[in-house]
Amino acid sequence: MDRQRLGLALGGGGARGLAHIGVLKIFEQEHIPVDYLSGSSMGGVIAAAYGAGVSTKKLEAVALDFSNPRKMMRLMDANPLRRGLLDGKRVRAYLVDQLSLDLQFDQLNIPVALTATDCLRGETVILNQGSVIDAVMATCAFPGIFQAFKIGERWLLDGGMLNNIPVSVVKMLGAQVVIAVDVTSPSQVSEIPMELDQVHHLPPIFPQIAEDIYQASMIMTNEITRIRLKESPPDLVIYPQMPDEISIFTGFFQTAEIIAAGESTARQLLPTIVQLIEKMHAS
Repeated sequence: MDRQRLGLALGGGGARGLAHIGVLKIFEQEHIPVDYLSGSSMGGVIAAAYGAGVSTKKLEAVALDFSNPRKMMRLMDANPLRRGLLDGKRVRAYLVDQLSLDLQFDQLNIPVALTATDCLRGETVILNQGSVIDAVMATCAFPGIFQAFKIGERWLLDGGMLNNIPVSVVKMLGAQVVIAVDVTSPSQVSEIPMELDQVHHLPPIFPQIAEDIYQASMIMTNEITRIRLKESPPDLVIYPQMPDEISIFTGFFQTAEIIAAGESTARQLLPTIVQLIEKMHAS
C-alpha cells in the first residue's frame, strides 16, 4: 500500500517565520519527504520558495544576507499612494530575480497553496493557481506596511489575518498527515503588566497608535488561529523556541538566531516526527 502523504503548514510571523528554514533543514538532513506545503505571510514565502526547488542552504544564505540593515533598506520604497508604508515594487523585483517572473503553481516541484485575505469580502482566499509571485505578494501584504494586492477582481491582504497556520489548506491539497509550524510569540498577546507606552513591537518610526492597532490585530489573529487549529487539528505542532522579544518586524537582524531556533526545536522533536513517518509507511 502507498504511504500516506505528509504536508507542512507554515505559519506567518514576519521575521520569526525564518525559523521555518531551520525546520526544513532538519527534514532535508533526515531525508524526510515533504509532499505538500501550505503557508501564510512569511510561511507562504518560504513554502513557495522551497516548493520551487530553492534549497534550505540558499534560503538561509539569502536570509542572512538581508540581516544586514543596509541590504534590508534596499527593499524599502515609500508608497506614493500612502495606502501602506511601502510600495512593494522592490520586494516584487527581488522575488522575480530569485524565482522567475513567469513561475506558475503547476511548475512547482511540490504542490503549494498560500492563503490571503480578501479585504473587501472579509474571507480567506486560497492561492494555488496562476502566478506564484503574485500569490507571494498577496500573502505577505501586511496591513499598514503594504497596500492590498490585486489578483483578478480581489484586493488581497496578508493571509495570516484569517488563516495564519493553514492546516485545512494543506489537507485540501491531499496531505493525510500534517505537521504545523507556529512561530508566533505568546507574549505578544499576554505581556507582563506594564505601562502601555512601554510596549514596543514595531520600529520606532511608528507612532504609539500603530502599536495599539498591531497589538489588537495580534490578539485577533491568535484567537482565530486557536479556533482554526481546533477545527482542523494537525498531527503535530512545532513551536520554535526563540526569545519572545524577537519582533516580527525588527527580528530580521536576528536571522541566525531565529533559523537556529527552528532547527533546534525540530531536532528535539525528531523522535516524534520519525514516529509519525513510520506510521505513515505502515498505513
